[in-house]
Amino acid sequence: MKIGLIGLGIMGYRIAANLAKANKLNLVYDRTQEKIESFVKEYKVNGVQNTKDLVESSDVIITMLADDYAVKSVVEPLIPLMKGKILIDMSTISPTLSISLAKRIESNGGTMFDAPVIGTSVFVEQKKLVVLVGGPKDKFDIVNDIAKETASLVVYMGPNGMGLYSKLVNNLLLASYVAAIAEAYNFGIRAGLEPQQVVNILTTLSSARSPTTELKAPKLLKEDYSTQFATKHMRKDLEIIMREAQNLKIITPVSSLVLELYKMAEALGYSEADFISVVEVFKKLSPKT
Repeated sequence: MKIGLIGLGIMGYRIAANLAKANKLNLVYDRTQEKIESFVKEYKVNGVQNTKDLVESSDVIITMLADDYAVKSVVEPLIPLMKGKILIDMSTISPTLSISLAKRIESNGGTMFDAPVIGTSVFVEQKKLVVLVGGPKDKFDIVNDIAKETASLVVYMGPNGMGLYSKLVNNLLLASYVAAIAEAYNFGIRAGLEPQQVVNILTTLSSARSPTTELKAPKLLKEDYSTQFATKHMRKDLEIIMREAQNLKIITPVSSLVLELYKMAEALGYSEADFISVVEVFKKLSPKT
């Protein structure tokens, strides 16, 4: 079985690296030639110059792309080539779009899974991702055999779209939680606590402590916004949640407010920074008296 991967971004590059180390990756493609060259040099995997060549030479195609537009623009031209092949899309996109693409691929004799991940680039490097899979259950074992090389847990969630809905449940909570961590940190500092004291509360003493506070609170202490998950991607995911919530006719008042905070962080120049940089919104809007 030949496996190809499209998309060598922060997450895709590291996922591809794990697969290459396990001898489960044959081809890679990215629209940025330098990324292909870097990966090929480091992991001795073949690079291709276009997605058509990758699909024609692969049995399983993995995509890890930025958003709806990227997935649609990459996948749609490849649908006629998908007969007998499996597409595993690990991107976080609209479930509605993913379900539509899956139906079209199925009508052309192929199979598509949505397989978004829970975890940042750090989790990829530690092989501690959680992969949430939606698609035909009879072929889940193929996805599991591949994804387990970069994850600690691969979970079948149901038919097409259910992996993505599961991921959105996670990110709805995560976006609000990280914004709350940032707000609590700023509150503690402005009240006169030492930064290290606030971090200790968040990571050790709080009844709301979690792996997320352990990961993000130390970044606040150092004002380290190096990217584990970019603000622009969290904003994008919240926008997906808003659209899907409209379709489902449900209210999401907390997420709506949090979305505005991440938009403000982007306006301050933190689009590419880690989404814990949302703390800068609280700092800017809390003038010192």
